[in-house]
Amino acid sequence: MTKKGSENRKVKTITRDLSWLSFNARVLQEAADTTVPLYERLRFLGIFSNNLDEFFRVRVATLRRMSTMGRAVRMHLEENPEQILDNIQQTVINQQQEFNRIWREIEEELKHERIFLHTERQLNRDQQKFVTNYFNEEVRTNIIPLMIESIGHMPFLRDKSIYLAVVLAREDMSVRQKFALIEIPTKVLPRFLILPSKEGEHDLMLLEDVVRFNLPHIFSYFGYDQFSSWIIKVTRDAELDIDNDIATSLIHQIEKGLKARRKGKPVRFIYDQQIDPLLLEYLMRRLGLSGKDNLIPGGRIHNFKDFMDFPESVFHRERMRRKTFIHPLFQNAPSVMQVLAKQDVMLHLPYHSFDTLIDLLREAAMDPEVTTIKITAYRLARNSRIINALVNAARNGKRVVVVLELRARFDEEANLQWKERLEEDGVKVHMGVPNMKVHAKLCLIKRRTGNKTVQYGFVSTGNLNEKTARVYGDHCLLTSDRKIMADINRIFTYLESPRHDLQQLEACKTLVVSPISMRKFFLRMIDREIRNAQKKKPAAIILKMNSLSDEEMIAKLYDAARVGVDVKLVIRGICCALTENKKWKKNIEAVSIVDEYLEHARVFIFHNNGHEKVYIASSDWMVRNLDHRVEAAVEVTNSSIRNELHEIMDIQLSSNVKARILDNEQGNAYRHSNGRKVRAQLEIFKYLHEKTYL
Repeated sequence: MTKKGSENRKVKTITRDLSWLSFNARVLQEAADTTVPLYERLRFLGIFSNNLDEFFRVRVATLRRMSTMGRAVRMHLEENPEQILDNIQQTVINQQQEFNRIWREIEEELKHERIFLHTERQLNRDQQKFVTNYFNEEVRTNIIPLMIESIGHMPFLRDKSIYLAVVLAREDMSVRQKFALIEIPTKVLPRFLILPSKEGEHDLMLLEDVVRFNLPHIFSYFGYDQFSSWIIKVTRDAELDIDNDIATSLIHQIEKGLKARRKGKPVRFIYDQQIDPLLLEYLMRRLGLSGKDNLIPGGRIHNFKDFMDFPESVFHRERMRRKTFIHPLFQNAPSVMQVLAKQDVMLHLPYHSFDTLIDLLREAAMDPEVTTIKITAYRLARNSRIINALVNAARNGKRVVVVLELRARFDEEANLQWKERLEEDGVKVHMGVPNMKVHAKLCLIKRRTGNKTVQYGFVSTGNLNEKTARVYGDHCLLTSDRKIMADINRIFTYLESPRHDLQQLEACKTLVVSPISMRKFFLRMIDREIRNAQKKKPAAIILKMNSLSDEEMIAKLYDAARVGVDVKLVIRGICCALTENKKWKKNIEAVSIVDEYLEHARVFIFHNNGHEKVYIASSDWMVRNLDHRVEAAVEVTNSSIRNELHEIMDIQLSSNVKARILDNEQGNAYRHSNGRKVRAQLEIFKYLHEKTYL
C-alpha cells in the first residue's frame, strides 16, 4: 500500500488487512498456549471466530466493492483488491486449519478434565430421553424446516446464524432424496445444553446436535428413514450506506441500512468439509456463489463465537480472574467530586474499578447543586448503569445531554433503543455530526454553589461500558481542571449545535481534537524529536494504540528512525509500519501484547529534551480517527499521574511473556529474555495493587 505524503514520496507499508489477520493469529496463539487456563483458551477460540466474522463483514466486503471500482482504486493500493482478497483467502484457510488443530487438542484436554461435548450419537438412554424432552419443550416451536427444493426463491440465510443442511433419504431408495435447511435458534436458546452426567463428569451438547438427534421426529411424516446433516454459515456485507448529509433523517437512514445489512451480499460461505458434494453444489448454485466468494471448508462446528460463553460451571477449578479494586483516593472518600476538587485522578481499567465512574454520575444525579450533566456515548452495556444514573439525574431536574453515536458499528440498533429510553425520561439526545462519528470519550458536570460554578468531568480512552471495562485495558483522567473543562465545554457546544461550527473545536487550547488539530499536533511533536536527534540531543517516542495505519504518520515515524530517534511502539492490532530498515540509524521497536485483558488504551509519550510530554487519547492513528471522527487527547500534567503512566508503559515495553515482536514479516514471534519473566498485565496489577494497599 502506498500513498503520497506531504513530501510527495511514496511510503512503503504492510497491507492493512494482512496485518489485521496477523493480529488475529496472535489471538489464536493464546488459544494454542497450554499455559493458558482451559476456559480462557476456549474463550480465545470464540474471540478469534468473532473477530474473523467482523473482518469479513466489513473489510472483505469493502475490498469486494473496491474490486468493482477499477483503476481509480488501484492507484491507492500497492496490490489490487483481487490480489489482497486472494492473499486473505489463503491466509484464512491456513488459520482455519490451525484453528481446527487447536480445537481437537482442546477437546482432548476437556476429556482429561472429565468434560465431554457429546454428539447426537454419543448419548446414553437417560440423556436421549432428556434431549428428546428438551427438544419438545424448548426447541421444536423455535424451528421451521425449509424444504428448499420446493421453494422457487432460495430462502434468505441470515448473517450470524448457523444452519443445518440436511439430506433426507430412504434406505430402500424408494423415494428420491431431498434437501432441507433448519436455522439453529441460538438467538433465543443457549448454544450449550448441560446433560445429566455421572458423578464427577460434565456432559454437554450443542444445540445443533439436539436438532440432529431429533431429525427423525421432525421429518417423520415425509416417510424418510435416513438423515445426514452438516452445518453451514453465510457471512454478509455489514457496511451501512448512510447519507450523512441528511441529518434530520439519520434515524431513518440507519434503520434502512440495518435492514439492508441483514440482506447484504454474501462475502463468505463456511461449510463442514465433510458435507455431501451434491448438497454443496446445490447450495452454491441456489445462493449464487462461485469459487471467488471466499468458500471456507471447516470442521463440524461453526460460530465458535458462542464459545466465549462456554458454561463456566462445568469446570472443576474456579477461574481465578483478578478482582478489580477501588482507586486509593476514592476508597474512603464520601464524595468523588470532593476528591476531584483537590486533584486530578487517573483510573487504570480494568485494574481500578469502573464503579468510580458510576459513583460520580450517581452522585451528580442526586446532588441538588448539580445543574448539568453532559456525556458522549459510543458503546453501552446491555443493562447500563450509566444510563440509569443519567435517567435518574433527569428525573431529579438536572439538564442531561447525551451525545449518542448511532453509527457505532454493530451497536446501531442498541443505540437507537437507548435513544428512545433516554428521551422518554427527559434526557436531551444528540445524534452526532454529519459525515463524522463522535468517538471522543468525554463527560462534563456543572455544580453551582452560590455564585460560583465548578465543573468536573473526565477524558477517557475507553467506552462507558461497565461490562467491557472488566476486560478492556483503558485510562480515564478525572479532573476539575478549569482549562480542560473549558475545552470539554467547547466540544459539547460544537456537538450540540445544529450548524456544527468548527470554530468551537479550533478554539480548544488544552485538548487536542480531531479532525481539527490532532494530526498536525502529533506530526509537530515527532518533528521536535527529529530536530533534537539531529542536534545530538536525547530523542525518544513511545506510542501505544490499537491500530497504526495512517501513512502520513508512519512516514514521519520513518523519518524519526532515520535520524536516530528511539521509537518504541505497543500496538495491539493493525500495525502497517515497517520496523526495520538498513538506512535507519535506529530500527523501530514494536510489540503487541495479547493476554487476559484486551489492550485498548492510547498513550503518546515524547521525550521533549527531558521535559516529557504525555497524552492519553480516544484515537488511534488511522485516517478515519484523525480526519473523519471527533476525537480528543489530553495532556497528563500531574507529575504523579504522569510518572505512574510512564511506569505502566515501561512494564509493557519490558514484557517478555505475552509480547509478540512486530517485524517486517509479521511473524508474531514471542519476545523472550534470559532474565526475569515479565507478564505485563500481571505486573501492572501488582504495581497498582501495591500502591493501593500500602
